[in-house]
Amino acid sequence: MRRLILLLAACSSTHEAHPRVVDVPPAVDGLKSVASFDGIADRSARSRALFGEVARVLTSARCVNCHPPDEVPRQGDRHVLHDPPIVRGAANNGVDGLHCATCHQDANLELARIPGAPNWQLAPLGFAWLERTPSQICAQLSDPKRNGGRTLVQVHDHLAHDKLVAWGWAPGKNRIPAPGSQAQAAALFQAWIDTGAVCP
Repeated sequence: MRRLILLLAACSSTHEAHPRVVDVPPAVDGLKSVASFDGIADRSARSRALFGEVARVLTSARCVNCHPPDEVPRQGDRHVLHDPPIVRGAANNGVDGLHCATCHQDANLELARIPGAPNWQLAPLGFAWLERTPSQICAQLSDPKRNGGRTLVQVHDHLAHDKLVAWGWAPGKNRIPAPGSQAQAAALFQAWIDTGAVCP
């Protein structure tokens, strides 16, 4: 019984820094369309510019909070340490007795202010994006030795179709969504691949 009470207390802990300060998050600008880069004649320059637009998503709080450079998830738009305290664990989804899914269900729990999506977990430690530049993130994504052995097609598929990634555009009340939409980000990423996948 004591363990159940502790788990409920942990899950009901605030999941945003000062969640009542702002009732409605500020609007987020959309992403530029792929066509808006057609005026850049140089293919490499266009490729770099396309990734720069994708990087607006990849460096947003909704992405980097789950891509920390250490053992602790972040939360909120200021990347505060996870409250209650938790660590990534060997499988990037918490530790025995307090896995991520203990609190984070398959969908947002609005009344409890707990975000949720299928397979809630951290990105592997080698995929850290928090405090990284777009150039550093691009180099990591492009390198199979540092992206989990994925091809760019597989990275695109993850960005375009993964339900945990999709959460970034529907994060629930008091959380600023990633810019644009998942479909727009995927289209820009594909255009970046098609123009040679040149990093900024």
